[in-house]
Formats: sequence, structure tokens, C-alpha cells
Amino acid sequence: MGSAAKRAFATVVRMSLGAASKRFVVASALGRRAAPTGYAAVVPTPFAKIGVRIENDAIVGIDYLPLQQAEINPADPLAREAACQILAYVEDASHAIDLPFAALGTAYQHCVWCAIGDIPSGSTRTYGQLAKDLGSSPRAVGAACGSNPIPLIVPCHRVVSADGRLGGFMHSRDSFPLSIKRWLLAHEMR
Repeated sequence: MGSAAKRAFATVVRMSLGAASKRFVVASALGRRAAPTGYAAVVPTPFAKIGVRIENDAIVGIDYLPLQQAEINPADPLAREAACQILAYVEDASHAIDLPFAALGTAYQHCVWCAIGDIPSGSTRTYGQLAKDLGSSPRAVGAACGSNPIPLIVPCHRVVSADGRLGGFMHSRDSFPLSIKRWLLAHEMR
């Protein structure tokens, strides 16, 4: 199916995400997110390089990359603004990243991401708490967290396991993703 047909199956909705109204793209089963095609910027931070993907004047992906990844200077005004806001967050965890974005996902993922967006910096919620709020299961919430294409904008690192452990991050329990989650949570608790 071509991209025009996929777009025809996607619905753009506006939802409240924290203090700002944000744009999500909720796709049907036929409108899946395409694989990353390239970065408009790769921003250095203390915990990872952050790859920023942009399509149609919106952030469509933020990827945590190894520190060895080459930096890419911002390619356009939105990429420059994204880099500035990411660096502002690194300097001050209370800085709310506010960028135009289009996060492609299912209706359920969209609901989870909106709930995550309501978690303030310096706070956490458990997978179970979010699941109870949404009438769902903790595993389903965890799967939606792991599929979040725009971390930092939708701060999925603020969702932890019921026993106080980190849980997973980016569909992983490996050391690199968990070191990022640990850094972000510690940064926000300072």
C-alpha cells in the first residue's frame, strides 16, 4: 500500500497532553509507522546521542543512540528548535519540551501516551497505576510505553514497575536503555 493510501487510513486527533494540546496520528491496522529514514539532527547529551526525525513539519521520532554516534547539525528550523529544547531539558529538568509532533500509533497507544504526558517531571507512575486508570493491563501499558516514538516529548521513562524498579525501557531490559532511563529519572529528581 502506498503512503497516500496509508495516510487515508490515519486519523489526526488533538488530545490534551499536560499543559499543551498535542497532535497524535492514530492509525488503523493498515497505517503502520514506517521505518526511520534519517535524522534531521543528532544531539549530544550526557546519557546518549539523540536522533531527531522530522516529516511534514512535525517531529515523528526521537531515538536514543550510542554516545559514539556521529553528531548531525540541525538541518532546518524545527530541527534547530528541537536541539535547543533537548539541551534546555538537559540543563533544567523542569523545562517542558513543546514541539509539533505526529506520533503514529494505535488508538490504545495514543491513550497510554496521553496518560504518560500527564506525569509531571520529578514524578513517576507505575505500569499498574496507568493500567488501572485506563482499564487495561500493566503488560499492555508497558508495550505501549516501549512503542513510544517520541520519548522526552512523551516521557515514558516516568513509568516504573510496582516494586520501585525501573521496569523496561524501549522494549528492553538491557543495560544501555536502562542506563538512559536511570539518568533521566535521576536528573528529574535533582
